Amino acid sequence: MNALVALCHFCELHGPRTLFCTEALHPPSPSSLAGAAGPGDRDRDGDREGEGLTMRANSSATQRGEMCEGCRSLPASHPGFVSIDDETGIRFLSHQHPRQPQLFSVVRQACVRSLSCEVCPGREGPIFFGDEQHGFVFSHTFFIKDSLARGFQRWYSIVMVAMDRIYLINSWPFLLCHLRLTIQSLQSTALKVFDIEQGVCPQRSVRMNSVFSPAVFPHQRSGNAARSLTSLTHHPNLWASLHSSFSWLLKACGSRLTEKLLEGAPTEDTLVLIERQTEQEEEMSCWEGAEGGDSTSQRHQSESKLGLDFLCDDAKLNELPGPKFRSLRHLRQVLGVAEFRQLVWHVLMGNQVIWRGADPGLIQSAFTVLKSLLPVGCVCSVPYSAQYEEAYKCNFLGLSPDVHIPTHVSSSDFSVLVDVSIERNGRICAVGEYDISALYQFTISSANTQPTDRGPTLLNKLEVALSNENLSVDVVSHCLLCLKEEWMNKVKVLFKFSKVDGRGREDTQKVLALLGATGTGEEDNVRLLKFWMTGLSKTYKSHLMTAVRGGERSPSQ
Repeated sequence: MNALVALCHFCELHGPRTLFCTEALHPPSPSSLAGAAGPGDRDRDGDREGEGLTMRANSSATQRGEMCEGCRSLPASHPGFVSIDDETGIRFLSHQHPRQPQLFSVVRQACVRSLSCEVCPGREGPIFFGDEQHGFVFSHTFFIKDSLARGFQRWYSIVMVAMDRIYLINSWPFLLCHLRLTIQSLQSTALKVFDIEQGVCPQRSVRMNSVFSPAVFPHQRSGNAARSLTSLTHHPNLWASLHSSFSWLLKACGSRLTEKLLEGAPTEDTLVLIERQTEQEEEMSCWEGAEGGDSTSQRHQSESKLGLDFLCDDAKLNELPGPKFRSLRHLRQVLGVAEFRQLVWHVLMGNQVIWRGADPGLIQSAFTVLKSLLPVGCVCSVPYSAQYEEAYKCNFLGLSPDVHIPTHVSSSDFSVLVDVSIERNGRICAVGEYDISALYQFTISSANTQPTDRGPTLLNKLEVALSNENLSVDVVSHCLLCLKEEWMNKVKVLFKFSKVDGRGREDTQKVLALLGATGTGEEDNVRLLKFWMTGLSKTYKSHLMTAVRGGERSPSQ
């Protein structure tokens, strides 16, 4: 943690003073080590570093001349304390003052403010202050008993200085808990010494019987003001103990909170999956609570679970037995370029895609590949059924070969049928791999006569990626993911502009032009945007509506 801990004292003669300071020195980066000097130079650098500690301790002869025993912790000849963390290579250095002049000024200001203007009610307890220029400070002030001091107590503070305000605030409970342990240890030790001294010579009665003279008062006070913290606690290894406590505090506080790289807000697909999982768990709870559910509800439960698993788990594609489609490029190679474009066009427009055949595994693999073209919220599938399901129930429907398609569906412009028939000359190309084009024959039919060669723009870009053999299947998948995110952002803008704000047709047309949805294939682009709008998560819509309503109320308030 890039912070510094210091023990400060308010001297009755010299005011706020820094008694003891512990700082963390991080190891040099590999780049700086690349240009490091030879062993002799490193030795000289070490000597200069050791001199830095002594020089900082001996800095400002004038200031040292003004020091009394109460203002001094370590003797001038003391080199300080050093601890090294073997795991990270961080060194913890302790002396009376920081080794860097910039830190000396920052700690000095924190010391003065913690013992003068920045105090909490009762003068004992934690407080937070600081700014971006001089750093932020967590300060805990406390009193130490002294039989010779004015009011029989001396005022101290422990401060932690850091530039990261959020980190320091988040560490408040941790710092408060462990600093209080250190403070209570100092206070309890000093209290024992105070009680012993009061038992030998009670100072209250001595002061009551002494003659007060304004002329000699400063000389009387000067002798009592020069007691060090070591003499108040009778702790021979006080500063070594504080060095250990402060070093551990810096290490523990730095390791308890870690930074994580967030790649942004959850995607719409993630939000929709969470919502569907929550709904399924609620339905499962209701079914478990009901007594003696009939066979119809059990069948509906199993179908719902199958549909959700099919939607969420793409890894099951590799577990399907028999022939299967492996990717969009593979599906395009089997169906042909024109038939593939026609099928994908219907998928992107939100039309019902019906596959009819005797191999459920093949149909399920086709749906798994095709649903990657859409946001999760736009996918509603029935993998394999013995009866026709209406379009409002699903946009991907798998049927057995003997299921009759209703006339109103086969004559509709909003559906496409793929009939899968088995070829007798089917063969296996390699171990575990099937030549699907030799095993099956695919017939695509639709009443829609609208040309599909103009758009939408997403389909045109996808076909460019699929036709580029230099791009692997993984690269094409990432390309499709980027295209979906790009158009999903356009959907959000259009939803906010048209549905939430309620803008007119002319303004909406300007927004479409701004989004790049006009021009060639404009009609298909608009249909795609409107269909994808249905895939927005309930969380996003609710948040957007709440924010808009809150903005409408704020002016009246």
